[in-house]
Amino acid sequence: MKRSLWRVARELVLLAVLYVAYSCARLLASDDTRLAIKHANDVVGVERWWHIAVETSWNSVLAQHQFLSVFAGYWYASMHYIVTPLVLVLLWRHSHAHYLKMRRVLVGATAIALVAYIFYPTAPPRIMDGYVDVLATTSHWGWWGASASAPRGLGDLTNELAAMPSMHVGWALWCTMAIISITQVVWVRIGAVLYVLMTTAVVVATANHWILDAIVGAAITAAVWVVLRYVSKVSEPPIPIEQGKSEPTPDDSFAGESELLPTGS
Repeated sequence: MKRSLWRVARELVLLAVLYVAYSCARLLASDDTRLAIKHANDVVGVERWWHIAVETSWNSVLAQHQFLSVFAGYWYASMHYIVTPLVLVLLWRHSHAHYLKMRRVLVGATAIALVAYIFYPTAPPRIMDGYVDVLATTSHWGWWGASASAPRGLGDLTNELAAMPSMHVGWALWCTMAIISITQVVWVRIGAVLYVLMTTAVVVATANHWILDAIVGAAITAAVWVVLRYVSKVSEPPIPIEQGKSEPTPDDSFAGESELLPTGS
């Protein structure tokens, strides 16, 4: 019992340190608005070249509907604080070994994002001309202020030039991957996929991120998962085969050991 409590306490401390480091690194990023706007224009240039510049149309549609704007504000300001810890708990209950593997993915992706925030400050659409800052216009409906999703009165504690990459999307993809890895229940898997798609739509439509920010955030998480999965496979010793027994079918090293949720369709 004591050992179990110690493990839980250790994980809570590690995750708290990660969050503090994330917040501090965002504050250490450059506050050079001119440079951040230049980077944002570079991002827009790439998007136009790829024909994926959807921010203006998505933001315009959302801003015309108050109910949807308030819903999007709550989603942007709250869901990553709720869903990510919940998934961590589910992973812990499912398998400690699998939890550790997925936690490494989360930490690794976040660390890479912090480096990007420091060395590549990027202005979000909402501080550029032609966009509506949806969270600012709906702040009287929620607990956030006019500075991104920071609580009202704490806007000075957030870096508004940390748009690239979008870790709202990176963390959402991590949650989706984690849930899919521990259950075969179809409707749960569909819900997990819808979560990352909805998060992507929200961060772009609220003018907090460019679509390329979302793509890069997801790509970072996916890349870290692939690299750690490969490292895990090559570092694991081969399983000895007893005489008279057939060779076991290799399992995905990032798949869970047993189902957390009952199977079904």
